[in-house]
Amino acid sequence: MRSVLGIDAAWTDREPSGVALIADDGFGWRLMEVAASYAAFLQPPLAAGPVLRHRGSIPDAAAIIDAASVRAGSPVDIVAVDMPLATTPIIGRRASDNLISTAYGAKHAGTHTPSDTRPGKLSDELRIGFHGIGYPLAVSDPSGHALIEVYPHPALIELAAAERRLAYKVSKIGKYWPEVTLGVRRENLLEVWREIVSLLETRIKGVAKALPLPPVTARGHKMKAFEDCLDAVVCAWVGACVLDRRARAFGDDTSAIWVPVVR
Repeated sequence: MRSVLGIDAAWTDREPSGVALIADDGFGWRLMEVAASYAAFLQPPLAAGPVLRHRGSIPDAAAIIDAASVRAGSPVDIVAVDMPLATTPIIGRRASDNLISTAYGAKHAGTHTPSDTRPGKLSDELRIGFHGIGYPLAVSDPSGHALIEVYPHPALIELAAAERRLAYKVSKIGKYWPEVTLGVRRENLLEVWREIVSLLETRIKGVAKALPLPPVTARGHKMKAFEDCLDAVVCAWVGACVLDRRARAFGDDTSAIWVPVVR
């Protein structure tokens, strides 16, 4: 059994972070669990009732790995995180940011510029926490358990063989489709989400069942929770590609962003 934990990590502890667990027992990858926050992921499987609204929190690496390993039936192999990570303090753009922006900037998928405040201390603590339980940051082919940095925009470009980044961020629907009504923007967004779920289902069984699309009238926080779950599954898929030797690291000896190589 191989398993990967994907984390769509918020850059502040005030916002929730999506978490997804996938596993491969020799018959292909399947989705074991997906949640829109650390608290929801750590909630016992038989706990009564869904989380009404997801909140941000500081990640507890040991608790997250313990919960994931129990559900997968074996220790997690790779933790794939959408957050700037480095073995040295992050105070600005890194080689990994510049290399990704060179490769994908023309497709509107360059990276955001990190700083010593965003994600700042949160990034350091996350990296140190996972390193302390046996998941060091991998900037080249990982050997054994590892923590890796991923970035969903270029990953989805590769998955969809797209000419530019996919329009799937709920906070940007006004920018994506400025000339139409809010209702039409949401319908357009749901169509993009449907496409992404369908593409992920071809790589990871169970995604479509675990991620039914929200209604077009869903409240904003419900839409964002779905997006966070979707990103977490993308992160996990990139981790699976790294395990399958189908990913490339963009970076240097201090940081690297992994992107799938889709043939």
